[in-house]
Amino acid sequence: MFIAPHIYGDIILEDDGFMAKKGKMNPPVRKNDIIDMEITGISSEGNGIGKPGGFAVFVPLSDIGDRLLVRIVKVLKNFAYGKIEKILAPSKRREENNCPYYTKCGGCCFRHIRYDAELAVKEDRVRSALQRIGELGEVPVMPIFRCAETEHYRNKALLPVGTDAKGELIMGFYAPGSHRIIDMDRCRLQPAVFETAMRLFREWAVSHELSQYDEATHTGLLRRLYLRLAEVSGEVMVCVVISDDTLPHQDALLTLLQKELPGFHSLVVNVNRDDTNVALGSESRVISGSRTITDTLCGLNFNISPASFYQVNRSQAEALYAVARSYARLTSGDTLLDLYCGTGTIGLSMAADAGSLIGVEIEASAIDDARQNAIKNSIKNTEFICADAYRASLQLDKRGLKPDVVVIDPPRKGCQREVIEIISRFSPKRIVYVSCDPATLARDLHIFAELGYQTREVTPVDMFPRTAHVECVALLSKKE
Repeated sequence: MFIAPHIYGDIILEDDGFMAKKGKMNPPVRKNDIIDMEITGISSEGNGIGKPGGFAVFVPLSDIGDRLLVRIVKVLKNFAYGKIEKILAPSKRREENNCPYYTKCGGCCFRHIRYDAELAVKEDRVRSALQRIGELGEVPVMPIFRCAETEHYRNKALLPVGTDAKGELIMGFYAPGSHRIIDMDRCRLQPAVFETAMRLFREWAVSHELSQYDEATHTGLLRRLYLRLAEVSGEVMVCVVISDDTLPHQDALLTLLQKELPGFHSLVVNVNRDDTNVALGSESRVISGSRTITDTLCGLNFNISPASFYQVNRSQAEALYAVARSYARLTSGDTLLDLYCGTGTIGLSMAADAGSLIGVEIEASAIDDARQNAIKNSIKNTEFICADAYRASLQLDKRGLKPDVVVIDPPRKGCQREVIEIISRFSPKRIVYVSCDPATLARDLHIFAELGYQTREVTPVDMFPRTAHVECVALLSKKE
């Protein structure tokens, strides 16, 4: 069984040239040391990496080629974290940051470098993971699909609400690695209509003196403002997450939204009474409009409810699905198995090419959405199963299913080995693996290789410009 090296992101510490051996060596830096260092790499979280004395130091907001004075802020056994005290010689790839919240908010990590440099970092991260973690040799990696719009591309925002030291309402995103809210009135990754919705919500909550939720004491009413946009139809859903059964003055909020928010379609209240960090509760109540908004993706119409999974960058999702469809090379007699299918978007976008589609997803609400999406688009050659991928695969194996093509789009943690083994037992002609984490993708591709499937090609797709995330689509087929 393949076991990946001990990694932080996709940085393999054993290869960093320094290992603190128990009882023999101490880290060569201490907290509050100020050191002169050069940045020679970028981590999977978007932090620059320098190696003074062969010891890895991670520095946010830095770039390869920077020469910096760095203050050490945290020291662990095998690596440390630092912050920039002074830029002695900047990287040639640097550019001026255009967001006032960038150095405080945890949303973006690449606003200090040009977009072409960001793409190069992401493409290199994919190649490195395949070679170092997957041990796959020279797998062909296609040029990364760049995003035409690096700003305002998100169609979803989930904004925590709280209070500052003065007891005043704050709303925005968390600081990196914390639950400390950075108060903001806009985000450059979000559409302008969300900025308007944030302003209206803030005005309404302050004018009616509504309390904000406190995670420490579990008191207060307003927990989050949740916004969704259907880009093609222009419909906007406003969802207010609260800790009680009722939302006071909801009619006043509705009137304000109807009057001033472009594209306003529905107002929903979500009740979350749990003393956890989970964003949404299980109970949603429509105040006005419908339970869903409708968007168009790959020529199909999809209903989006508060709990629905839907790609947050619609245009790049179409590019991602186009790559997956080209890799699948379906014919009219083929059976397509779509594991981790969510609301069915990937499988349904390919269903017209196949003889039949079987989708599998563990979330019951997502399966309900997938079935409704099939009906909405008059797609009849489908079956959707609510179960985890392994149990569903066992059931299908007992039925004697032999899918011609398997599409998998697992969560960030990747696939269970048992799922990979049963997919291999199905013996499909092709496997299309859609991944949001190059490290777990590489690990799983290594297991597939052990079981007789070769990775033929990988295409990275930049779904989330200015962040560290990169999606990939991998094509596998049986070894010759």
